[in-house]
Amino acid sequence: MDIVNIAAEAYASNFSFEEDDLLHEINQYTTATHDNAHMLSGHVQGSFLSLLSTLLQPSRILEIGTFTGYSALCLAKGLRPGGMLHTVELREPDAATAKSYFERSVYKNNIRLHLGDANDIIPTLNEQWDIVFIDADKTGYIGYYDLILPAVKQNGVIIADNTLFHGQVLEENISGKNAKAVHAFNEHVKNDPGVQQVLLTVRDGLMLIRKL
Repeated sequence: MDIVNIAAEAYASNFSFEEDDLLHEINQYTTATHDNAHMLSGHVQGSFLSLLSTLLQPSRILEIGTFTGYSALCLAKGLRPGGMLHTVELREPDAATAKSYFERSVYKNNIRLHLGDANDIIPTLNEQWDIVFIDADKTGYIGYYDLILPAVKQNGVIIADNTLFHGQVLEENISGKNAKAVHAFNEHVKNDPGVQQVLLTVRDGLMLIRKL
């Protein structure tokens, strides 16, 4: 199911600020060569992440699921001087692609890429997070959320991607494993009294969560 009308997405893209040259290159390369190119945040969502990060001016960002590096570079645009973005990727080929783009970026000294399982890596980071972006395996969302929440600063923001999961969460009887996991995550956040959240119908759904 297409959640976002294709014409509306194109219109939104036309009226969102342009990608810089490196982001455009990542977008084009990933779309042309990657079997899972649909996982890329893309222009409109990337612009939203950049704008939100710029408004919040974070000093520490955590991204769970690097993919080819597009969203990390979008989020890095808002970092304070001396700020750091940690991003975790399980798949070595995607991590290598992302690293090659990070090294060409003005943020190359502000991004640290970790290769491996986020559940093992995150507890070793010993940071307090201003922004966390969750965009990894959907069945792991609740676990990632519970793992990082204690380390999110008060008024810090968690952003979870794919919270509409291709429209499958709208089905009367949700059947897919990932859709069930995403729906359970949405319920989990809704029932957490320690946060305030809104589910945005941007691209494949973004859950924006503020820690109280």
